[in-house]
Amino acid sequence: MNQQDIPPKPSSPPRTGSLPKIPTRDGASAPAPDSVTWSQPRHEPAAEKRPNRRPALWKAAFVVVILAVVGSLVWLAVWLNSSPGAEAPKNAAPGVLQTAVTPPATPQPLPREGVAPAAYAVGDCFKDFDPQALASTLVPCDTPHSAQLVATLHYPDNAEYPGADPLKAKALEVCQATKLSPAAKQFPLNYQRSYPSTTSWGSGDRRVDCYVAADGGNVINASVLP
Repeated sequence: MNQQDIPPKPSSPPRTGSLPKIPTRDGASAPAPDSVTWSQPRHEPAAEKRPNRRPALWKAAFVVVILAVVGSLVWLAVWLNSSPGAEAPKNAAPGVLQTAVTPPATPQPLPREGVAPAAYAVGDCFKDFDPQALASTLVPCDTPHSAQLVATLHYPDNAEYPGADPLKAKALEVCQATKLSPAAKQFPLNYQRSYPSTTSWGSGDRRVDCYVAADGGNVINASVLP
């Protein structure tokens, strides 16, 4: 037999003297096993502590309530400022409308020639009226005339120039706000409007005027205001 087929003998028997002896049932001792696995109590992982979120939720709710209150106060302040009766900005002042008859701008007796537009008063009647003229002739309203000043609106002195189109629209509003007497139905009348230019505004002109005029010349012989 080939020696390579025979397993070699161990050089020395295994040591057993150094191993602890384990007593058997019959009193004999047996060597302890090479390794011993001791069972140990199983420790369950500690339950994870969930953070208490209630304080954070209360804080968030408190912040939401505060923001809602502040927003309500801001809205109320804006509403009060925009409500009727609130003080308007200086440059947005609508002006003072006058439609009632005032004493004549020119001293008696009439007629009186060369009266400047700045001296016109509501109720004045004009002969041969030209709204673009720098002066006019005032006559008694029960004598033939071609126009009558029925309403004016005065802008504040510190107002900014609104522009030609807004002034033209405002003059139309002034005319529409005027109440005429039944005598106005006796004549073919129309409205004529006069308002400041940029040049006259710079010179202090703040008047928007509304006239009732006749196309046929000096055909009116009565006041058309109540």
